[in-house]
Amino acid sequence: MSERIHLRARRFRTLILIVAAGFLSACQRAVLNPAGDVARQQRDIIYISTGLMLLIIVPVLFLIVIFAWRYRKGQGGTYDPDFDHSTSLELVIWSAPLLIIIMLGALTWSSTHLLDPFRPLDRVATTQEEAAVPREAALHVQVVSMDWKWLFIYPDQGIATVNELVLPVNREVRFDITSTNMMNSFYAPTLAGMIYAMPGMQSTLHAVLNRPVSDEGFSANYSGRGFSDMRFALHGVETARFDQWVASAKGSGRTLDLPTYLQLQKPSEKVPAMRFSAVDPDLYRRILERCIEPGKPCMTQLMAHDRMTGGGNPHDVRPGAGIPAGRQSMPSEKPEGALFKSPAEKGTQPNRNRFGVHDKDANKGSER
Repeated sequence: MSERIHLRARRFRTLILIVAAGFLSACQRAVLNPAGDVARQQRDIIYISTGLMLLIIVPVLFLIVIFAWRYRKGQGGTYDPDFDHSTSLELVIWSAPLLIIIMLGALTWSSTHLLDPFRPLDRVATTQEEAAVPREAALHVQVVSMDWKWLFIYPDQGIATVNELVLPVNREVRFDITSTNMMNSFYAPTLAGMIYAMPGMQSTLHAVLNRPVSDEGFSANYSGRGFSDMRFALHGVETARFDQWVASAKGSGRTLDLPTYLQLQKPSEKVPAMRFSAVDPDLYRRILERCIEPGKPCMTQLMAHDRMTGGGNPHDVRPGAGIPAGRQSMPSEKPEGALFKSPAEKGTQPNRNRFGVHDKDANKGSER
């Protein structure tokens, strides 16, 4: 009997060690070891949120032990069968959680606006010495999620890579992100948060690396058979090394034109890093507008046709009735929210329901 108890105790200790090792290894993960200012602010939000929630959890855990010991059977405590209300106790029970919820709400609201991925960065460097260096223009990188690999296009440098992302430190980077045929998510934990990649749509992410790093990014959205190996190398390097890397990519001798891309977009797994010395300047737009295949109309052309034929309303055949004026192509920027617009900018047009009927007319009809 004692041997069985000792065996169970050993197994329990082994389980505790395994769990502890798992927690300790998790502490070294990229989320808690950021290399950029955006990821660092996101990590701080995790710490602050956890600390605020522990303000409730820790006292409750202590009180469970204290109450169990103090009011145990036959020992201590005060027996009061007529107790039904305590104003001071009610204040503690309701005010503490309410204050924590208010602080969490304020933190969430402010961080949602400050860390909006569409919003350009207010700062790039985190130290005064680095901030004194003149700020360079943002590096532009176009990201395409494919089956099952990542395509990175550097339009200003005229190069492209597959499963390799190299960025200069202390320089803002603007990512334009889309997908070929399946919803996915672009995630580099040391750089910034997760951003969805959707076919026919463009997401934007502004981020920065503040120290050299060699890590990896991956897909955080299940997308099929090759999902597990859909990873890319992430390297943060000094500006001089970045320029050398661009020069080496230009010497690769490969060109990413439409025929090459049509072969590249075919599903493939565990694709090694590839570099292209030149890229079709119109490739990303055609991927975004889903007109890579020869003869397939782009979304801009379809929108222009819709605008000229009255859109989806068969009763409105006026030219230009399909799409509002000024919408000549797909939007490339996030529209400003109505919260930040004046009443004049919002307009005063009557509301229509999904059947194209004015709400007032619909109400009159229901009254009759």
